[in-house]
Amino acid sequence: MDLGIKIKRLRLQCGLTQEELADRCELTKGYISQLENNLTSPSIATLVDILEVLGSDLKSFFNEEVDEKIVYDENDFFEKEDGGELITWLVPNSLKNEMEPILLTLQAGESTMEDMPHEGEEFGYVLQGKATLHLGKKTYEISAGNSFYFTSKKKHFIQNSGEEPAKILWVSSPPTF
Repeated sequence: MDLGIKIKRLRLQCGLTQEELADRCELTKGYISQLENNLTSPSIATLVDILEVLGSDLKSFFNEEVDEKIVYDENDFFEKEDGGELITWLVPNSLKNEMEPILLTLQAGESTMEDMPHEGEEFGYVLQGKATLHLGKKTYEISAGNSFYFTSKKKHFIQNSGEEPAKILWVSSPPTF
């Protein structure tokens, strides 16, 4: 954590000069300058005094919110090709999230590996082509414009049943790919 930058940011938000902050905290302008440039570190008592003048407190000051990435583009995607199957992870590090979206591309006649029963739910939307969803002992024909949703309590896999590549947006919760 960069104490100096955070203190300077708060000081500027309050519209104070270094000298004004120093006067209100009974410190020197030089000390505030050194503090903001990370050339010295304040005691806890001094930091509490500075933060009080700046309208903050220790809890708020040290409560750092991490900027969460919201938008991803192709530079963020990760791909894995295995024979006639291409998996594109659309959100990197989605294993830490509650759901995992992928773009699945299957060449004609290819299929995903059979996934054993597990906890969770799965959703898919067929963007292009035709496929067969194998869920337990049942099969479902799906094609462009169709979606599917199921709990993952049965063995399942998808097979391209068409003559062109099938592209499926697939979301698994929790992540399993």
